[in-house]
This record gives sequence, C-alpha cells and structure tokens, in this order.
Amino acid sequence: MSKTDRIRACYQHCCLLYVSNQKMSNQTLRERFRLSDSQTATVSLIIGATKEVGLIKADESESTSTRYARYLPFWA
Repeated sequence: MSKTDRIRACYQHCCLLYVSNQKMSNQTLRERFRLSDSQTATVSLIIGATKEVGLIKADESESTSTRYARYLPFWA
C-alpha cells in the first residue's frame, strides 16, 4: 500500500467505527491491517499522518494519554 492508500484506509476505518458507535484506536487499526502487537509504531505513524492531513482528530472526551487515545473523523 502507498502512503496515500494507508491514510485513506485509516480514515475509512475511523468512519466505519464511528457510524457503528465505536471509536478508532491504535489497536483497532492494527487489527484492521492484520499487524502484530509489536508493530504499534507503524500504526502510530499512519494515525499521525492521517491526523496531519486533517482527516481524523483525537477524541478529547477520552483520556489524554497517547496509550489510550481514541480518534474520530474530522466531521464528528
């Protein structure tokens, strides 16, 4: 997957979870991409890139800890 494809997949995953009344996390995205627990840094980079282009935002109502961070689509 190209970087653009990974960003789009992250955004779409976040939207899908949001309409299912759930929130995206590092773990849910890892599961979507079928990555191991040791690849959290890879998923964090994808989440960071998606946040940087403005497609997702951190859920401020949850914990401020990055370990338990949850994300919402930009329009939520």
